[in-house]
This record gives sequence, structure tokens and C-alpha cells, in this order.
Amino acid sequence: MEMTFITTILSWSQTLTLGMTDLLYTEKDLVTSLKDYIRAEESKLEQVKTWAQKLDVLSATATQDPEGFLGHPVNAFKLMKRLNTEWGELESLVLKDMSDGFISNLTIQRQHFPNDDDQTGAAKALMRLQDTYRLDTQTISTGELPGTNTDVTMSPMTVEDCFELGKIAYSDADYYHTELWMEQALKQLDGGEESTVDMVTILDYLSYSIYQQGELERALDYTKRLLKLDSAHQRANGNLKYFEYQLAKQKKVEAEEGLKEKEEREREKREVSEKKGRPADYLPERRKYEQLCRGEGIKMTPRRQSRMFCRYSDNNRHPLYVLGPVKQEDEWDRPRIIRYHDILSNSEIEKVKELAKPRLRRATVHDPQTGKLTTAHYRVSKSAWLTAYEDPVVDKINQRIEDITGLNVKTAEELQVANYGVGGQYEPHFDFGRIPFNSNGTLSSLLQMSDVPSGGATVFTDVGAAVWPKKGSAVFWYNLFASGEGDYSTRHAACPVLVGNKWVSNKWIHERGQEFRRRCTLDESD
Repeated sequence: MEMTFITTILSWSQTLTLGMTDLLYTEKDLVTSLKDYIRAEESKLEQVKTWAQKLDVLSATATQDPEGFLGHPVNAFKLMKRLNTEWGELESLVLKDMSDGFISNLTIQRQHFPNDDDQTGAAKALMRLQDTYRLDTQTISTGELPGTNTDVTMSPMTVEDCFELGKIAYSDADYYHTELWMEQALKQLDGGEESTVDMVTILDYLSYSIYQQGELERALDYTKRLLKLDSAHQRANGNLKYFEYQLAKQKKVEAEEGLKEKEEREREKREVSEKKGRPADYLPERRKYEQLCRGEGIKMTPRRQSRMFCRYSDNNRHPLYVLGPVKQEDEWDRPRIIRYHDILSNSEIEKVKELAKPRLRRATVHDPQTGKLTTAHYRVSKSAWLTAYEDPVVDKINQRIEDITGLNVKTAEELQVANYGVGGQYEPHFDFGRIPFNSNGTLSSLLQMSDVPSGGATVFTDVGAAVWPKKGSAVFWYNLFASGEGDYSTRHAACPVLVGNKWVSNKWIHERGQEFRRRCTLDESD
């Protein structure tokens, strides 16, 4: 029998993305070092300038009457001294490298710098957000995202930034995003922005990416525009002839085909247009998943909504909660999703984050083919595990979960702490193991809730529910029926974080140990 467990999400947020904050301070330190270098260079140049000005005046006077000037023994002595000593000192000053301190600091800090993979990952996160939240390139480029704090300084994307995003998409044969970002780069160039990227290069990428998507006429237009700027461009000249040939061939076919063929061709065009931008590993429910992430979920009927309540719960008169009941809110009815408010205090949140930060690593998933843990593009977060004996606060949180749910946490998994930065997500998945991953049947999942300015909801794609982050709250739902069978309506996903940073802590409680607390039954409606 598959093991039953109840999923618990303890959530909170902080204002900056973990890991990236360290890079900010690294960059600040480098800027300080760079300014020290600039000051040293300026001081050196000021000394050289003063020396040059002094000698300029002296030389001008001396050369008016060289013999008379050198007839004075002091002037003769000083000339010898300057040429023998002082010019040598000046040479040493000019040749002195003032950058040693800065270069040394840069070398030390470079080991912490992001690499090409990190930059590519950040670019793909931007494009993931663009698709999920239906953001146009202009909105992203200006930084005017939904939920953005107006007090936060944001530097708009440059032509070079847009071009880089387009190139990264191009390297993955993602011509849809290549087109979008090359067009944005071109738009900013046309708007008068100065750039080191030339228009010919952008048009070259743009025309080819549009051609790859089957739009011959537009590809031809951009190629002609390129050739007006560089008539000798070899590839563009070749493309021009090829595009014209293909377009003439296409029009000939269209002229000869009948009504039925035209309708079929139009249908194929619509299908291609609808599929533009979809990733290669397209999820069957991706459209619904992204709709829910945008807040376009199913609205409950008034009758269903009338059965949803907020209440104070004492968990069947649990001694701890008789005098101080917890705030309980129904989030959804089928499957039943319950949120408990004010479960974690700010001090507990900060302590758990403090314990987890040094151990956070890229989250992994079980590969069903190999049975081993591996990273995956559909799960983008960092996680760490905390045991009860590490700190009293962890033990206290575990006990609180047991008190609220009435279930035994001694056989549960350890407390998992996860951090989602901008673009962090976990695509639709189940939290119950349809195939046990080890002999103990331990089940894995990643579920979370937290305050996030924009994005980051947990959505249930099968039923259309969306549970939004709220700091300090705990959300519970059963992933299996009391019979032990999996509840497939609990398929859910963590939406990408659009703005902000999402911290979560997960606790998974297994069937083992619940024999007398949640009895097995064959009635799935129980």
C-alpha cells in the first residue's frame, strides 16, 4: 500500500534573494576597491601634472636665453640634477602600477562570481517569467513589473542586455524568444539608445529566427533592411535569394490549391501560432498551470463558497489550544485545503533561516529511471534539511505540527527548508510516491507558502485552486485517501516567483505511525 502522509507548509519570506545578496556585497567591495585604485591613479596623475606645469614654465624661460640661463651656476646644477635624478624618479612614478590592490582583490573575489551557466539560468528564468505571467519585453526591459516596490532602484535593460537574452535563446534554438528579445533590442536602438551592438548583427539574428518560425515575408523584410545598412553582407545576400525563392514557391502553391486545402493550411498556421513559445517538454496542463499562476483560477459557485469558513480551532480540545485556539481557514473543499494563520513567529522564522542558509543546495528530484537524486529544470530552488536535535526551535515546530494535525511526526521526514528566488518554481507534480523510491517507502515532495510581492502561488492544476503566500501561516492537505490510495486531485505546482523571494519549510508525515490516529478505510470519501 502506498504510504499516506499529510503535507504541511510553513511559510515566510525575506526581501532579497538568498545567495544573490552575497554577490551584491561582493560587488560593493569591488567597487570600493576600484574607487581606491582610481584615487591612486588620480593622485599619480596630479603629481605628474604638477611636475609638467613647473617644468613647462621653467623651460619656456630658459630657452629664451639658454646661454644666459646656464651662465648661472645654480641653474646649471639644477639642470644636471633634474636630468640625472628627478626625471628618473618621474619615470618610476609613471611606470608604477597602482592597480595591484584592486587586481589582487578582484582575483580573490572572482572565485565567488557567477559562471556562464548561472548567467544562462538567470536569462531563462526571465523568459520563464515572461511566458507564465504574459509580460511583454518592454515591461521587463523597463523593470515595471507587477508588485515591484517603487522605492527599489531599478536600472532598465540596455540594448546589450536584450541582445544577450536573444543570443541565449538562439543558442537553445528557441527562436520564439530570440525574436522577442532581438526586436526589443532593435526597438531601443531605433529609439536612439547608444550601444556597442550594431543594428546589422541584431537584424541578422532577427531575420533568421523569424524564418525558422515559418514567417517568410517578415524574414525577407528584415533581410532587406539589413542589406540597406550593409549591402556586402554575404549571409544576408544568400538569405535574400533563398527567401525570395521560397516565398515565390509558396505563393504558387497557394494559388493552385483549392478551398479545402486553403482551410487546412490556415488551420495548420493557427496551430503553429498557438504553439509558439511552448517549451519542448510541454506539460499537458501548462496552459492551466500558467493561468492559475496569474490568478485566473476557477471561481467557486456561491453555494460552494458558502461552505467555506474561518474559525478558531482547538483540535478536538487539545490542551494547548483550549484557551488559545488557532485561526483556521478553509482554502478549498475538494481536496480539502486548510490554512492555519500565525503558526510561526518572526523570531522562529529567522532562526530556521539562520540554520538553513549555510546548507542550502540546489533542490533535487528522484529520477524514476535510475532511482537517484538529480537536479531538474522544472524544479528551481535551494533546499536544506533540519533535524529536531539541531536546535530547540526545530523540535518546537515539529511538535506544533503534531499538535495541530493530531498525527505522529516521529516517523515523518525531517523539516525541509527551501528558498525560491526570482523565477524559482516547481512544475506540476504529486507528493505521494506512486513508485516507492527505497525500501522504507519514504515519499518526497516540495511544498511551500510565503509572502511574495508578486507570483509564487501554489496551484492545484486538476481542480483549479490557487493558494497564495502568507507569512507565518501553515497549509495542510491530505495527498492520499484514508484507504491509502493516492488522491490525484492533489497534483500541484509552485508558480515562479516574479518579484521578491520565497522561503518555505516543508514537513511530510507518513502513514507509518498513524495506524491509530488516522485509521485505514476502504471508503475513499472518508
